[in-house]
Formats: sequence, C-alpha cells, structure tokens
Amino acid sequence: MIKMVDSDKKDMIYLRNYSKVIFFWPLLFISIILWMIQLIIDSTISMFGYFWVGMFFINIFIISFDFPLTRVFIMILIFAIVFIFIMVLVLPIIELPQIQLFNMELSTEFYLSIAVILAFILIIAFLNTRLNYWILERNEIYHKKGLFSDSERYPIYNLRIRKSIPDVFEFLFLRAGLIELIPGAKGEIIHLPTILNVNKKAKKIDELLSHLSVGVNVET
Repeated sequence: MIKMVDSDKKDMIYLRNYSKVIFFWPLLFISIILWMIQLIIDSTISMFGYFWVGMFFINIFIISFDFPLTRVFIMILIFAIVFIFIMVLVLPIIELPQIQLFNMELSTEFYLSIAVILAFILIIAFLNTRLNYWILERNEIYHKKGLFSDSERYPIYNLRIRKSIPDVFEFLFLRAGLIELIPGAKGEIIHLPTILNVNKKAKKIDELLSHLSVGVNVET
C-alpha cells in the first residue's frame, strides 16, 4: 500500500518560539526523582537538599546569562587555573579548619510541590507555542496568534534568515538557538530567540528557499 503525502503539508515549516522557562526541565526531573526516593525510604536526606539547591542555581544561572562558545572556553580556562593554583600552592601551606555544614534536609512534600509547580508552568509554556507560532510555506510566511486573533502574512520572496547559537548551554539542553526571519529587502526582522532543534529547522528553511529559487529561475 502506497501512502500519499500532501506536498503542501510537506513544504510547511513550523517555527515555535519557546519561553526560557523550558530550561527548568532538569530541575523538574530532579525534583520528581528526589521526591520518589524520599517517599520510598520514608526519610529526608541532607545531601539531596544540597544537590537540589545546586541544580536550582545552575538553572537560574543559565537562564539569566548568555554563554557564547568563546566565553565558555574562557570560563573553563579560568576555573582550571584557579583550581590548580589552590590545589598546588594554597592547600599545602594552610591548615583548613573542620567546617560544619548546616542542615539542608528538604521535605518530601517540598520536592513534590516544586515538581507540580514546574510541571504546570512548563505545560502552559508548551500550550502557548500551540497558539502563537510561525509557518513558512512556498509563497508566504504566516503568523498565528491566539485562538481568535487576526493572523499576519508576509511574502516569502527574497526572505533571508539568520541562525545563531548565542548560548552553548541552551543548545546542549534542548538544541535551542536563535532564528531571525527577514522578509523582503527592507522587511522587519522577526526575532525568534528560542527555537528547539534550531539546526534542523534552519536546514529545512534553506531547502525550502532553494526550491523556491529554482522554481523562480525555471519560470524566467
């Protein structure tokens, strides 16, 4: 049996710009895991609390700042130099006092509450991309906003795109990056900073535009 594919549907490219909150998915995952472990053992573990706070700090840090590849390499180099300096030159000549860490036991209910809150927010962020998105077709760019709002349309002829990965960690987390659509010679810039699978989307757009270019040349 041969399955027929609608060529119009095949040539449609959906671009959904996500909220930065989606990068909290590791914290959601960790909260669920820690909740399940403490629920099973019926006890709170201080080490889990330190781990959760550390993960929370990492998530906030990644969302708050952009980390281009060059900056990441510089940060790694600085951390490596500082670590070697402390291990080789500082620790051998000083006596460290015993440090009593404060109790970081977080309740099972805390992990469950955080998991529920994050899950609710992430679901809302996901649903929002189903109401506000862009479609690239052979002849136009279509912007859908909301259930009943008016749509915006732009001609795809002379469309230019720019793709970049401004944050290495966002790309590692969800293959996310920036795509800018520039319709026409002096068209407004459509800024989409958080597109998942950005390389795959950019490749599909390039293929669509190349086919359009070939079609125009044949007709002329």
